[in-house]
Amino acid sequence: MRVTIRRADARDPGRPVYVISVAADIVSVHPRTLRIYEDAGLICPARTPTNIRLYSENDIRRVMWIRHLTQNLGVNLAGVRILFELEERLGTRILERLYDEGTKEAAATADAEAAAARLEPEPEPTPA
Repeated sequence: MRVTIRRADARDPGRPVYVISVAADIVSVHPRTLRIYEDAGLICPARTPTNIRLYSENDIRRVMWIRHLTQNLGVNLAGVRILFELEERLGTRILERLYDEGTKEAAATADAEAAAARLEPEPEPTPA
């Protein structure tokens, strides 16, 4: 008799599997940061019967979005909450658009800086 092991559960991004220390390690933050995000209503990890927080892949992705918005785009936590609420209400991918625009803007800035560097004259050597 052959036993088939279902791996669907292992691949379910909504399945809570990571304790707070592992989740914090994955996204390179202090566990306290995850607690702050939870207190702000930005993430809602599952809880075990003994009240231990468990994070899913979806929670990890959400934290990565929060980090991107706050660190790269300068959005504060209240702004992040509003963006998440708008995205849920409208059913559109606002965050992906912001990411795409930010990526395009960063590429344009890098191109402009490279062009400016090519146009700058080299400094003349000072006489000794």
